[in-house]
Order: sequence, then C-alpha cells, then structure tokens
Amino acid sequence: QAQLVESGGGLVQAGGSLRLSCAPSGRTFGGNAMGWFRQAPGKEREFVAAITGGGFSTLYADSVKGRFTISRDNAKNTVYLQMNSLKPEDTGVYYCAARGSRAYSDSPGRYDYWGQGTHVTVSS
Repeated sequence: QAQLVESGGGLVQAGGSLRLSCAPSGRTFGGNAMGWFRQAPGKEREFVAAITGGGFSTLYADSVKGRFTISRDNAKNTVYLQMNSLKPEDTGVYYCAARGSRAYSDSPGRYDYWGQGTHVTVSS
C-alpha cells in the first residue's frame, strides 16, 4: 500500500527555520496534488499549504502565508515545506497528504493518502 513518509521535524527556537520533506513509497504521486496539514495538542488538524500536481499553483493558510513555502520535485518524487520565521504557535505534528487528483484542496477530507507525521516544536 502506498505510504507517505515525512522527515525534517525537530526542535527550533522562535524565528528559526525548518525544512520538511515528504517522500512517498509504494507508488509515485508525481501527478497528484499534495498538501501539508498540522495538528497541535488538543486541537483539530488544520490546513497549512497545498500544491497542484504540476507544481504551478500553491495555496497557503493565512497563518503561514509569507513564512512557509511548499514546493515539489517530481523527478525526486518529493514534496517540501520550507518554514521560516517560526513561531511557538507553529508547534504541532505536521502531516503530508496526497489527493487522487491534480487539483489542490484545503480540506483534509479530500486527501486520500496520509503520512504518519513529523513533530515540530518551536520554543519561545
């Protein structure tokens, strides 16, 4: 069964940067829209960023716009989330997800494949 594997999480001070990666195994998602979501303790999973199958269009949550950048390298079958100017409120488990479509969405229910998540902790 296809899986998504996230990496790059960790502990960083406020104002710092992290780069998350998502590499599928079991199949390629080169033509599929991909998204990043996060879940803080005691809160629901929320949308962070998404990118279309071709990588030409992106969508961001207002809370991360201007600080985070989603990108993809279809040749490497990898999606990235560059996170700059991190804030303590960015703390949570970050999940990579893939849709069965080239069009992105900010709704977690529209994604078909999910990774196990990677932890991001931003200290103040």
